[in-house]
Amino acid sequence: MSESIIHIDLTSPVDFFGPGDKYLNRMKAIFPKLKIIVRGDRIKLIGEPSEMTVFEKRFGLLMAYFDRFGKMNDKAIEQIMEQDDGTLTRGAEKKDDVLVYGRHGKLVKARTPNQKRMVESMAANDMIFAIGPAGTGKTYTAVALAVRALKNKEVKRIILTRPAVEAGESLGFLPGDMKDKLDPYLQPLYDALRDMLPTQKLLSYLEDETIEIAPLAYMRGRTLGNVFAILDEAQNASENQLKMFLTRMGKNARFIITGDITQIDLPRSKNSGLFQAQRILEGIKGIDFIYLDERDIVRHKLVTQIVQAYNKNENQK
Repeated sequence: MSESIIHIDLTSPVDFFGPGDKYLNRMKAIFPKLKIIVRGDRIKLIGEPSEMTVFEKRFGLLMAYFDRFGKMNDKAIEQIMEQDDGTLTRGAEKKDDVLVYGRHGKLVKARTPNQKRMVESMAANDMIFAIGPAGTGKTYTAVALAVRALKNKEVKRIILTRPAVEAGESLGFLPGDMKDKLDPYLQPLYDALRDMLPTQKLLSYLEDETIEIAPLAYMRGRTLGNVFAILDEAQNASENQLKMFLTRMGKNARFIITGDITQIDLPRSKNSGLFQAQRILEGIKGIDFIYLDERDIVRHKLVTQIVQAYNKNENQK
């Protein structure tokens, strides 16, 4: 006999398990060989490994169904838990392929070879650099890895940060307080999180700072332990800023640094810290560099052609 733990992240466990645990009891009846114990945000399974594997896969599909439709019913239990075709969730997915079961039943996973390399590298290293052009899914994959780590209780917090490269005079003309002024720079991070977490859960995480989104300057002087930290748009961090961020790393921390070295917005008088990091950190054990290219672009097909055209122009120069 073996044991396994499933971490659940539901906006309404009562609706999911049903009044009087109606749907939970239905699951138990479908898997009579398993002992299924629900405690808070965890389900403990006791039984044969093969039986637990089947239950975990189908339970994940069931959570995706609930996220998508916001309700549970006997038909969903029957079609998803009793069969293996995942009809209601557009086909079963390999459990290991899915990073996060996102909102509305969205299955978030690495979609290209280099995105998969990011996932594999993060399992073997504490710090990775993901460098590539626009649209290659660097930030999205990094946020998915962070959300997965948080859901699996591997870290206590997520910290997402970006350089606010125009945080000089132009910032003062924007309305609102400092948060209002900086939020436009951080919007892509909010967008990724909204895909992966229910609205109320995300708001709760932001309110209690389980998830913190802040400009890079706010990292100075801190020690970031038990966190999954992502520095996005790192090409716009100066050499001193990037060194500052990298040296914030505390115990049980994981860092992902993403950037596009073809889109540097720094003043000409400042050098990009990402160029320097590539040169001096290559080869350090525990740090890996993943390079994405136009083959990894997952936006509109025109984005691939645009990137190729700009690369061709640069090569001609």
